[in-house]
Amino acid sequence: MSGSPLRTRARRALVPLALLLSPVSALGASPPAAEDPSAAEGPSVDGADLADRIVGTWELVSYKVEDQETGKLIDAMGSTPRGRVIFTKDGWVAFNLEGSDRKPATSDTDRAALMKTLVAYIGRYRIEGDQWVTSVQTAWAPEWVGTEQRRTVKLDGAYADVTTPWRVMPNWNAGRPSRSLIRFRHVP
Repeated sequence: MSGSPLRTRARRALVPLALLLSPVSALGASPPAAEDPSAAEGPSVDGADLADRIVGTWELVSYKVEDQETGKLIDAMGSTPRGRVIFTKDGWVAFNLEGSDRKPATSDTDRAALMKTLVAYIGRYRIEGDQWVTSVQTAWAPEWVGTEQRRTVKLDGAYADVTTPWRVMPNWNAGRPSRSLIRFRHVP
């Protein structure tokens, strides 16, 4: 569908560097072996190609959080997080990631603690250059509803490495700026 609105918008989109560094929340990743996530290598993907290749189901491979001040990588979701992100051809995205070793809650304190190992939202998405931008309609964190979440994406074969801008997340890093580094594998 070369004339679809999503592809047309993707072709016209220009992404200034300021958007990549903006404080708007977004999730992200780079290859797990890269020491500097901003230096991740991968094939360049234009908006039209990304719009075609991102559709489908992606399984979470790894999730790290980088502290802006120290550069330290935080294992915010544990060593074996799980989750999926699903992109539809008609512009919807469903994003659900959870931390390792989650156990059923037996108290309100337990339920509150589980929120620190969850990231979930649904909304309409569009492609702008090498980013997917979600207009969030529902979310685990009410403050995200009505916002736009930007994710920079590098595709490498069956893998997508996603990096967020620096921001303060509601569920980790004690209110200090961080960015998420996420790797997904396409599920055939």
